[in-house]
Parts: sequence; C-alpha cells; structure tokens
Amino acid sequence: MTISDTGSFILRGTAAAGALRLVAIDSTAIVEEARRRHHLSKTATAALGRSLSASVLLAILLGKKTDSRVTLRIQGDGPIGWIVAEGSADGQVRGYVREPGADLPVRASDGKLDVGGLVGHDGELALTRLLDNAEPWTGSVPLVSGEIAEDVAAYLASSEQIPSAVLLGVYEEGGRVARSGGLIVQAMPGASDETLAALEANIQRMGPITENLRQYSLMEVMQRAAQGLDLQLVTEAQAARFECRCSRERASGSLLYFGAAERQDMIREGGQEVVCHWCNEHYQITPDEIAALDAQETHARA
Repeated sequence: MTISDTGSFILRGTAAAGALRLVAIDSTAIVEEARRRHHLSKTATAALGRSLSASVLLAILLGKKTDSRVTLRIQGDGPIGWIVAEGSADGQVRGYVREPGADLPVRASDGKLDVGGLVGHDGELALTRLLDNAEPWTGSVPLVSGEIAEDVAAYLASSEQIPSAVLLGVYEEGGRVARSGGLIVQAMPGASDETLAALEANIQRMGPITENLRQYSLMEVMQRAAQGLDLQLVTEAQAARFECRCSRERASGSLLYFGAAERQDMIREGGQEVVCHWCNEHYQITPDEIAALDAQETHARA
C-alpha cells in the first residue's frame, strides 16, 4: 500500500543501526473526523488530536500483537475535564473529551493554543493496555505540563522505563484540521551517548512539530528527526482511521441495564435514543426493538 491510498497513515522505521525505533502518524483525517463528530472547540481539537495520535503510536510501541490496544486517559484541573483516547496497533483510533466546547484564548507569550491550560497541570495521565493474557494493566504518572507530548514522554520514562522523544501536533485552518500527526522516537537498550546526543540535537533543531507538519511530509519529518543516523523504513505505510466499535445492536443491548418498568416507559414515549460517548453516534431504538429486549430477557429467565 502506498501513502496515497489512505487518508491517515502510520510509518515505522529504525535508525542508528537499530539503536532507535521510530513510529510516526499523519492523523489529519482522524482528528478532523473527531472534531466534526464531537463538535470540538479549537483548543479541544488540539488536545484530543494529540491524544489520539499518541494512543495509536503507544499501541504500536508497547504491544506485541497487531490487535494490541491501549487506552490513554488524561485528567487535569483544566476546563476540558478529562480526555480519553483509545488506539490499536492495527490503526483503529477513537476518543472523546468531557467538555468538547471548552476553550481558552491563545497564549500571550507565543500566540499558540493553550492546550496545557485547557487540560490543567494538577492531575494524571493513565494508560491501560491489554497484556498477553488479556488482563488489563494500568500505569499512571502525574501530569508534567498538560501539553500531552511531555506527559506521554514522562509516562514512558517512568512506567515503562523507555527513554523517548515524543512530538505531537495539530494545526487548524479555516475551522478545520489542516495537519495533525505525531512521532515517537524510542531509544533501544544499548543506544550510545553519541546517538542520543545526535537525536537530541536534531529534535531541538527541528523546532515545533506543528510547523514541521505544515512544511514537510511525514517521511521528511522522520528524516529530520533522524538526520545523520541512517533512517530505514521497516514497513510500508499502514492505514489508520477513526473507527468505533459501537453498533446498533450494542446500543439496543445497553437498554438491558435498565429495569423492565423503565423500558416500558421508553416504549410508551416512542422509543429511546442512545448516544455513543466514544464517537457521538446517535441510535434511535424503536419501541418494537425495546419490546424484543423484554422478550429476550423473559426467555433468558425461563
């Protein structure tokens, strides 16, 4: 598959003879879909967009299987409340925020979006992943800045003992997401001090990731991060997408958590709307479908 075959995509590579592992994503289509579905403010789009990019990159870095999945939850004391993003190593991503309309003015110091202020500084980043035995495991760290990238890097260093450079950015123009993406460079065991110094110098020379995403292709962004370190792509581009696991059947089945009397009220009122918090899809469950749930429950008890 070539890059032109997909909207959002993932690239993977190594550098410095395998001493560095790189995973990058162009998440523009994914974040625009999230913005549209959740009616996100400009700063909330940047906050969720960075988190969505991070979640799928972390699923690839930390997972051992193609269906490895991680859930990233970020909660500070800022007006957005919490952010939840779920990514899978197969490129499937979804997520939401507590307050999609929350927004802040740009920072007076540099004119950039105040994602850190929207998230807040007093809180934690928690990451849940499925282990090989399918049992969930969660690690967490206190928030460093609320800017997402710094917090993900702190998590990797503290909970996973993986020194990494984490770059995440979202650029909006005309009310839409024009470019969004991210890059994580992981230092493998045995990486030399010279390699790490060269990587650090490259990252500093690059400047803000958002500006890089505006000016360069994702491949060029990776090359800039690994300049002089012999970047080698290890796979072809992999498609990535905003995709939810909700369905009409699951939405209908969720009404079984209500009592029979409550479902009868729903029938008399002409049905019940169920909204998926992950993707904001609205399902209108009809009276006949609700009655079928009652029959299903009665049969199960017989």
